[in-house]
Amino acid sequence: MRRIFVALALALTLTTPAPAQDWPSRPMTMVVAYAAGGPVDTIARIFGQRLSEVLGQQVVIENIGGAGGMVGASRVAKAPPDGYNFLFRGLSNLAQNQTLYKQPLYNAATDFTPVGLVTDSPRVLIARKDIPANTLAEFIAYAKANKDKSQYGSAGGGSGSHVCALLLDGVIGARITHVPYRGAGPAMQDLIAGRLDYMAEQISTAVQQIDAGTVKGIAILGPDRVPVLPKLQSAKEAGLGDFDCGAWAALVLPLNTPDAIVRKLNKAASETIDTPMVRERYAILGVTVVPPQRRSPEYLAKFIPAEIEKWAGPIKASGVSGE
Repeated sequence: MRRIFVALALALTLTTPAPAQDWPSRPMTMVVAYAAGGPVDTIARIFGQRLSEVLGQQVVIENIGGAGGMVGASRVAKAPPDGYNFLFRGLSNLAQNQTLYKQPLYNAATDFTPVGLVTDSPRVLIARKDIPANTLAEFIAYAKANKDKSQYGSAGGGSGSHVCALLLDGVIGARITHVPYRGAGPAMQDLIAGRLDYMAEQISTAVQQIDAGTVKGIAILGPDRVPVLPKLQSAKEAGLGDFDCGAWAALVLPLNTPDAIVRKLNKAASETIDTPMVRERYAILGVTVVPPQRRSPEYLAKFIPAEIEKWAGPIKASGVSGE
């Protein structure tokens, strides 16, 4: 009987996967829920390249856009909880769309396993280079006077850039025409060409265009100035109080992913964003790496519901729907 018990135990050991010890033993897929070339994609590719080195396995980036980032996030929510599919994103598809859509494709607070925050940065208001406004006050006055013919672009209905511009509508006192795109990249091209009037864009894709003079930087849409664009006043300096529609990025895994995998990915993510090369590249783009105390799975588990609640009020007040 003892020999039979030992044989059964050995067989069970050999047939039961050991994800904690073996993971990762093959390439992983990191889903970016927006088109290639946009701000999220830019940050994710810098992160993914170094993460591959830290984990010793290739991290393949898959761009899956649609429904304000919900299509890609939903793919991860439905993936096997084995650590080989995870989402790189945050504000729009883990917080804002929970109120923006009447029937979200998932519950961001309960349908994922949180891994940790990675970055948290403000957005910047950018406009076509020939717009007759140089400050936020001048821009608001111009938009009010030209509300019937002005247009702003976004990375898509329900995206962070869309919701941020909606908040600006409240400041302007008018509903400006929204032109949704399949990603921030195409929208930026039309802004550069003068076919749009403005965008509420992430700093990572806006700073190079501002420096090149292809678009005009108006103001930082947050409470503080940023080192990479020191001449641009903050929304608070412009008299908008606590106006803030920043963009944070986090990692989440499918629900019920083993804790050992979560911890290992969290540790690797922290090591990745502490790498000098990654920090330098993020600094050039104006992207802020979150401090260690904000990186844990436990912090993110509380942060996501808090962000859902934070954005529910402004979104409901705007009357906008992503559907």
